[in-house]
Amino acid sequence: MFGLPVDADNKQYIRDLFQPDKCCIDTRFVIRDGKKHPFAVICPGGAYAKVCSYIEGVPFAKKLNEEGISAFIVYYRIKKHAKYPAPQRDLANAVRHIFKNSDRYCLDTDHYSVWGSSAGGHLAASFGTENMGYAKYSLPKPEAMILVYPVISMRKEYTHPETHDNLLGADASPDREIFASVEEHVTDAYPPTYVWAGDADETVQPENTRMMAKALETAGVCHAWDIFPGVGHGVGPGTGTSAEGWMDKAVQFWRSCGEW
Repeated sequence: MFGLPVDADNKQYIRDLFQPDKCCIDTRFVIRDGKKHPFAVICPGGAYAKVCSYIEGVPFAKKLNEEGISAFIVYYRIKKHAKYPAPQRDLANAVRHIFKNSDRYCLDTDHYSVWGSSAGGHLAASFGTENMGYAKYSLPKPEAMILVYPVISMRKEYTHPETHDNLLGADASPDREIFASVEEHVTDAYPPTYVWAGDADETVQPENTRMMAKALETAGVCHAWDIFPGVGHGVGPGTGTSAEGWMDKAVQFWRSCGEW
């Protein structure tokens, strides 16, 4: 497990190696104490080629549980099955399932957020748009979006090439790239958003985070953003880096959005 962040879940790493290439939801982190809880829907990263729950799924869910927040980890379609809109449909279907079964999961449906990292950050961010997300699928608007070193743009000069090619294809037209570039579709209806990246990220350009922050500001959307010094890609909760504590900040931001 050399090179993985200290928060990585070793057992989940093995499970992720054998993940099915289909939509499914990990419900292990639903709090089942008979009380209603706010909930987070988590989309781990992996370039639309894998779903790295061991870094950006299970560690997030465990920390959210400590805050009294239930968590669902979404496994969306990847690799040859990841062409748009397959992952977006998977996330929409996951949210629809969660709301349909909210009583069984003991959820406070007034308070839910969507979290995404890297390519999962693109998936989560696209859920906030009207052309690719919650409005298109007639689903409730998230109370907050939490975007972690996300891929935002599909324009070749800014995007992550593998993420771009798995979602759109290497030969995607400029019009198709603009359609799937989240920064082009942020309106005043976009959910409140916290977004961050590290300035040492050599996988996904931090400019993606800056572009998202600028789009949110232009649209007048409540948001907060950070660029953490010396932080690279795939650090998860960021323990031991200058990003440590970002999850506390994200939860505080979310709570302030809903006043709960």
